[in-house]
Amino acid sequence: MSDPQTSDLQTLEHQIVGDIAAAGDEAALEAVRVSTLGKKGSISALLATLGRMTPDERKQQGPLFNGLKDRVTAAIATRKDQLREASLNQRLNTETVDVTLPVREAPSETGRIHPISQVIDELVTIFADMGFAVAEGPDIETDDYNFTKLNFPEGHPARDMHDTFFFNPKPDGSRLLLRTHTSPVQVRTMLTQKPPIRVIIPGRTYRCDSDQTHTPMFHQVEGLVIDKGSHLGHLKWILAEFCKAFFEVDNVKMRFRPSFFPFTEPSLEVDIQCRRDKGEIRFGEGEDWLEILGCGMVHPNVLKNCGLDPDEYQGFAWGMGIDRVAMLKYGMSDLRQFFEADVRWLNHYGFRPLDFPTLAGGLSA
Repeated sequence: MSDPQTSDLQTLEHQIVGDIAAAGDEAALEAVRVSTLGKKGSISALLATLGRMTPDERKQQGPLFNGLKDRVTAAIATRKDQLREASLNQRLNTETVDVTLPVREAPSETGRIHPISQVIDELVTIFADMGFAVAEGPDIETDDYNFTKLNFPEGHPARDMHDTFFFNPKPDGSRLLLRTHTSPVQVRTMLTQKPPIRVIIPGRTYRCDSDQTHTPMFHQVEGLVIDKGSHLGHLKWILAEFCKAFFEVDNVKMRFRPSFFPFTEPSLEVDIQCRRDKGEIRFGEGEDWLEILGCGMVHPNVLKNCGLDPDEYQGFAWGMGIDRVAMLKYGMSDLRQFFEADVRWLNHYGFRPLDFPTLAGGLSA
């Protein structure tokens, strides 16, 4: 094999320089580099022949080959800088920013917490300060936990199909259902924990009903205290402290009226003092009354059904609609809007995600 002539090197260099100049982007330029300086490139092949040459031939051809390599390497680097500059100029021309536009808010500023989530956080904050834990249970329940163990007799209206969402019967005739209240979690708690018990139970509940103040799925929170010395005085104090903290008023008058619930005896409904003014309700003042919850002492039959001796233990429970107290506190008129996923409504009534409710800083601050 004869050594390449100088003219052949000039021709090769002219061809390579032309390919470098013709490269329209960095990918094409990289292809030229690989075809010339890569392991199997044309210049690499020339350099590989140096090992087979005599010392005199290497002395003559080596500087020519290495000079060609250096010039091609420099030409590639120069072309690469040109392509990057052209690409940057193109981006600057196409990605212009109108500095007169308002700055976009961060996601933490534009996102909103749903009022239901906010109110649940407020409830947990208030009752946690009183020493209550949070208990949870399944949305799909048995008839036994939802009704029987809570002292609902057979044929009670709440068992009727028009109130309860039942599943199809099982082969043995039993039917699961969507819980109509969070009270089954009270049962589960009493069956698995030894007194003293102090829990609140927020969660979803389901009933066949839909209008301005009712939806098929809604939210409840219940409270349960089981101990040897629990009595109605404790219950009244807890509810009074809750109302003052939740509605953020210094004083609140409450009215307890006799009522009936299968799972409590005696049973009471609670009204709080309010003033209705121009479509708004203000608590802690005025001469009107508004019902907000039901409560009572846990029925001895419920204690027996949960394995507790009613001669040794007694307790009290209460329950209220989370959606309802949210509407009362924040002035929302239609319950159905809670579940319509209207972003405009959520932007108006929602809460900033980093504004955590605290008793010291204010629940709705």
